[in-house]
Amino acid sequence: MLDQKTIEVVKSTVPVLQEKGVEITTHFYKIMFENNPEVKAMFDMSKQESGAQPMALAMTVLAAAQNIDRLETLLPAVQKIGARHVELNVKPEHYPIVGQNLLQALKDVLGDGATEEVMEAWGKAYNIIADIFINVEKDIYTSK
Repeated sequence: MLDQKTIEVVKSTVPVLQEKGVEITTHFYKIMFENNPEVKAMFDMSKQESGAQPMALAMTVLAAAQNIDRLETLLPAVQKIGARHVELNVKPEHYPIVGQNLLQALKDVLGDGATEEVMEAWGKAYNIIADIFINVEKDIYTSK
């Protein structure tokens, strides 16, 4: 679980995520595909070009920030996304790649707003959220 301070810091980023979420996620995909081209095949490039994928991820990140103190409310969405991840053969080892690039995108777009405190809180939050996805997907893989 996350400590109260981490929860407060993540929640404090909600306004900037509402304003710059799509910019963050668009930058995220750009740098992830540059840094880790091996994952590019897992993504529908037409959804990248149309902006649908960055928008969907931005909404997911925003929902996570808004509900960081009650992540269980996101479980139906996580199960739906997890099922899609399983179809694409997403594995636990992909989550550190996503996390590293997502945090870098957050830092790049927020600039001075990406304080050490914000980055540390989001690092902790991402790890918790990734673990939830990994566990949901593990259950889906084993039930196949």
